[in-house]
Amino acid sequence: MIWAPLLVACAACYAIKLAGLSMPQRLLQDPRIQRTVPLLPVALLAGLIAINTFSSGMHLAFDARAAALAVAGAAVLLRAPFLVVVMAAAATAALVRLL
Repeated sequence: MIWAPLLVACAACYAIKLAGLSMPQRLLQDPRIQRTVPLLPVALLAGLIAINTFSSGMHLAFDARAAALAVAGAAVLLRAPFLVVVMAAAATAALVRLL
């Protein structure tokens, strides 16, 4: 029963990958494409962070995750090392949940 949707998903993923490999070279050399493609991962990651931070099911939520994200953003702006950013965000989330 579960195998049919799984095989369809596998075929769809393969088709998408094949479509990317089959793109004409002249299309990939377009300056607009060259400027846009490096920005796509950043946009996708920002969308994932926003959804996971500010939603709870189907509802908008401002809780410890939002405070932790704000502290992490401030630490990044201050050029703190990655471990410090993560520890500061985790400490903020734990502190807000206790309050």
